[in-house]
Amino acid sequence: MCSLPVPREPLRRVAVTGGTHGNEMCGVHLVRHWLQAPGELQRPSFSAMPVLANPAATAACRRYMDRDLNRTFTLTFLNSTATPDDPYEVTRARELNELLGPKGTDQAFDFILDLHNTTANTGVCLVSEGSHNTLNLHLCHYLQLQNPGLPCRLLQYDPPGMETYSLESVSKNGIGLEMGPQPQGVLRADLFSRMRTLVASILDFIELYNQGMAFPAFEIDIYRNLGKVDFPRTSDGDLAGTVHPQLQDHDFEPLKPGEPIFKLFSGEDVLYEGNSTVYPVFINEAAYYEKHVAFLKSERIRVSVPALPELTSSSTLAP
Repeated sequence: MCSLPVPREPLRRVAVTGGTHGNEMCGVHLVRHWLQAPGELQRPSFSAMPVLANPAATAACRRYMDRDLNRTFTLTFLNSTATPDDPYEVTRARELNELLGPKGTDQAFDFILDLHNTTANTGVCLVSEGSHNTLNLHLCHYLQLQNPGLPCRLLQYDPPGMETYSLESVSKNGIGLEMGPQPQGVLRADLFSRMRTLVASILDFIELYNQGMAFPAFEIDIYRNLGKVDFPRTSDGDLAGTVHPQLQDHDFEPLKPGEPIFKLFSGEDVLYEGNSTVYPVFINEAAYYEKHVAFLKSERIRVSVPALPELTSSSTLAP
């Protein structure tokens, strides 16, 4: 059940960020386009600001220069004293926090939509760091209704015992939009067009939300991250196998105990030894090799989401 209070403040300051990872090309090129032609992002009740999050990594067509920018928005990094030896992404995180935050304050942007691509076969995936965030659940449901033939799933990603560290955590509300599969450094026309359409739908949802539209209660299946699974490795830490063909490309599909997850280079299968069915996500994601992650395990849970009632007329006035 979703028991958090229902947020109902208008979202006036919105940012659409791309290039947080410099080789995820849909967001990179969409933001570059919107920086030249921002009218596509504008709505009557708000203006959405396009932001190229990691310009140095984007110019080099690399995920990052010194460290993963999307793991750097903790208060430890943001509030530390700057030094000449700081990694590039730490300096850039502070700049973005000044532009879009500060994180955890009333001055922060109301909403950040951060655009990503993955090499995994996730299709359309919304990543939400807020546990049972009512606004994000309504947003996901809206996209599902607008695109009935296009699966849109929400992954609830709460780092256990850790402060949120993603770019969208700088704002009061936010969500990540993942689309795959797309190779790193490659721009696919179909995914570019689909992401562009989905961004428009997300901004339309925010406009309806700001204008005070009532959204009824509903139930939805979401996926909650349970942890990571590493590849099989040798005693030296090298790969001893890779994702099994029966698992490859089957993101968000059920994985039962006893089913194969890895194929060792020696030919044997490695079977999943869990006690219950899980739903793998980001299977064989290229950027996760360095993080020792072959896939994330998630559980599918049914959530009851309360209605968003109409806003009062005094709350819906244009800024």
